[in-house]
Amino acid sequence: MIGRLVSTADFERVLRTPPRARTTHFAVHHLAAGPIGRAEAVAQKLSTDGAPRQPNPVDDSAQPVVGLWLGSVVPKRHARRSVTRTLLKRQIRHSAEACTPRLAAGLWVVRLRAPFERSEFRSAASLALRQAAGVELDALLATAMQRSRRAGASS
Repeated sequence: MIGRLVSTADFERVLRTPPRARTTHFAVHHLAAGPIGRAEAVAQKLSTDGAPRQPNPVDDSAQPVVGLWLGSVVPKRHARRSVTRTLLKRQIRHSAEACTPRLAAGLWVVRLRAPFERSEFRSAASLALRQAAGVELDALLATAMQRSRRAGASS
């Protein structure tokens, strides 16, 4: 099962890392860490950051630190219609779930870095766009997994 990244702090942490792999339209970033709990994320924004830490609330303690967490970034400047953005986010999630057993634990963010050509994909949510995005995402994640294995073997 893949957890969802929702915290802005988590997205910022992962996106500060160099991309693990790139394709024409997508890039994937990975950070071998767990998500920041809500208490830590709030503390980072407050001026009382130096205050003593309290134990995590019950809601935060139930979330495992080790696991696979996925976030997707599909900016409006690259996919103008919400239908297209939703389709791409679903394709990202579908491709990641297919690769779950082989992906390294940690935080993963897949981002759209270039728009799909409108002349080639006329409809905002066409089958052709879904298939093209799926093939490209599968190749992206396969490359990221190979680099992840190589990095793990050299450590």
